[in-house]
Amino acid sequence: MFCGEAMSTVNITRDILHRQIRDKRASGFQRFYHVTDPFIKRLGLEAELQGHTGCVNCLEWNERGDLLASGSDDQHAIIWDPFRHKKLTTMHTGHAANIFSVKFLPHSGDRILVTGAADTKVHVHDLTVKETIHMFSDHTNRVKRIATAPMWPNTFWSAAEDGIIRQYDLRESSKHSEVLIDLTEFCGQLVEAKCLAVNPRDNNYLAVGANGPFVRLYDIRMIHNYRKSMSQGTSAAVHTFCDRQKPIPDGAGQYYVAGHLPVKLPDYNNRLRVLVATYVTFSPDGTELLVNMGGEQVYLFDLTFKQRPYTFFLQKKCQSSTGDVQNGKTTNGVSNGIHLPASHICFSGSKLHSSSTDLPPHLEKIKQQANDAFARQQWTQAIQLYSLGIHQASCNAMLYGNRAAAYMKRKWDGDHYDALRDCLKALTLNPSHLKAHFRLARCLFELKYVSEALECLDDFKGKFPEQAHSSACDALDKDIKAALFSKTESEDKKANSSIRFHSFSRKESIPEDELVLRERSFDYKHRYCGHCNTTTDIKEANFFGSKGQYIVSGSDDGSFFIWEKETTNLVRILQGDESIVNCLQPHPSYCFLATSGIDPVVRLWNPRPESDNENGRVVEDMEGAAQANQRRMNADPLEVMLLNMGYRITGLRGVGPDGSDDEDSSEGQVQCRPS
Repeated sequence: MFCGEAMSTVNITRDILHRQIRDKRASGFQRFYHVTDPFIKRLGLEAELQGHTGCVNCLEWNERGDLLASGSDDQHAIIWDPFRHKKLTTMHTGHAANIFSVKFLPHSGDRILVTGAADTKVHVHDLTVKETIHMFSDHTNRVKRIATAPMWPNTFWSAAEDGIIRQYDLRESSKHSEVLIDLTEFCGQLVEAKCLAVNPRDNNYLAVGANGPFVRLYDIRMIHNYRKSMSQGTSAAVHTFCDRQKPIPDGAGQYYVAGHLPVKLPDYNNRLRVLVATYVTFSPDGTELLVNMGGEQVYLFDLTFKQRPYTFFLQKKCQSSTGDVQNGKTTNGVSNGIHLPASHICFSGSKLHSSSTDLPPHLEKIKQQANDAFARQQWTQAIQLYSLGIHQASCNAMLYGNRAAAYMKRKWDGDHYDALRDCLKALTLNPSHLKAHFRLARCLFELKYVSEALECLDDFKGKFPEQAHSSACDALDKDIKAALFSKTESEDKKANSSIRFHSFSRKESIPEDELVLRERSFDYKHRYCGHCNTTTDIKEANFFGSKGQYIVSGSDDGSFFIWEKETTNLVRILQGDESIVNCLQPHPSYCFLATSGIDPVVRLWNPRPESDNENGRVVEDMEGAAQANQRRMNADPLEVMLLNMGYRITGLRGVGPDGSDDEDSSEGQVQCRPS
């Protein structure tokens, strides 16, 4: 196909899509142009929309997908025709600072636009007359996100750094807002709300992200019922739903957290990294919650099949596979307030089924390819291949055990916790899995569960006496005892600056309010690695595809990353900005993506023609880019500043927080080799 024909094809396709979107209202039928792997592989830059004079901090499609709104540091909002690359409306919003959020009000005929900004204000605009019709000044700090819900067309919500979630009702004659959720007194410290989202399938559920590792999910109905039950003599506008002062009614509040983050929080603070949820969003079917955790990774939480964060507490006497469980938690006194069901830690005499090690030929080939990558020390490639095998054979203990070994070698942030999860899964499937049991002890040690690691190692020696005096066992035993001794000598000095090694109950060092959160929290289902989110607190992550088949996120290196949702494998990296990509908003119906960041432009992406072989925006070395971002996440502030200024810094091959890519000196034959 000649170049002219290729461009003609793109124009024809764009015109067809534009007509289909334009005609949806009349036809009442919406065709989903599914996002598929071939389309992802051909995704490329279609256009750059020029019009803003500052960073573009927020993007929003209308429901039909024929309009795109953008907000910027220049305090203007622009409405675009994305298929014809035209600017339809430009208006100054009346804000006196950076705009961080724009939202079309549902069922308003795309006439009403709501904006929130750093000037602490929320404004409502009528686009037909280009006027600001309502101005709300109730927040006392920067407004970071606006949320809307189709079920309530005259209602919307705002999240601000004053720690308040406010609800607005435009039907009220006074056009006022009221406090829905107050986080400011939680744990006795200021909590800054950064993001929020409403479940698209059940608009009663509201997710809130703030600074700290926990993400909150609220049932709005329960909040209102709770507030109504309070004293009737006080104005409704001052009733607050406060985590600390009053107990949360059943069903009103749930908490989601990556299981390793609360324990590691002092360590992150010591490395000058702030853990903060910069974006939350629900899957198209409302059953999953996606969180971009600033200072960390992207996490997917399953709202239907919930699981508690994994930790380890070796019972003195192994119970039956059913365990002594009350109210969803074990009754043997887990030391850190997070519980692991007894069936996961009873290795001896377990009635759980053992998985077969046999794999069909095509999966055996994948496993061998993963083993070969492991032997070449290509840890990420090995993890991706093992993940592909696990996706197709989810009951094979060997694949989980092997992937755990690869995670432990790679040592990225969160890898040892993922390895611990894999070890526990392997032991659930095969209680006699020798390597998984030993790796579990090593993971516990690396995660600072030192006393638990010692108990696990002792249990391993008892179950596998032939390995009790191996070099690997002796080395791990030495490391554990040295850590326990070190804790005894230096606990007071390090109490407020780093994670402490505990030979006693962790409850002694955890605030009571945080223990409540841990008791209620649920762990993640999947984790997505490769991007970097440490510089801005508005970085998004979204589902891509009508069924949420892919995950997309921006990055501090100017790229955006695309992962397969179920395998978590990284499949594409594209250069989306000269500095930082913050916003990624997929089209509601088609394989079409809008992005923005520090550059004063909006970029549009769609599958390019097959004849278009040149795509200068593709990052070919995906593993190298991901490794560089791990280094960036753990770099000191001066190094990050130099990276953001465009300087190239050598030594980006490092894998762990300490920058070392050496193997553990204590690893022996029990731990190293995959099966």
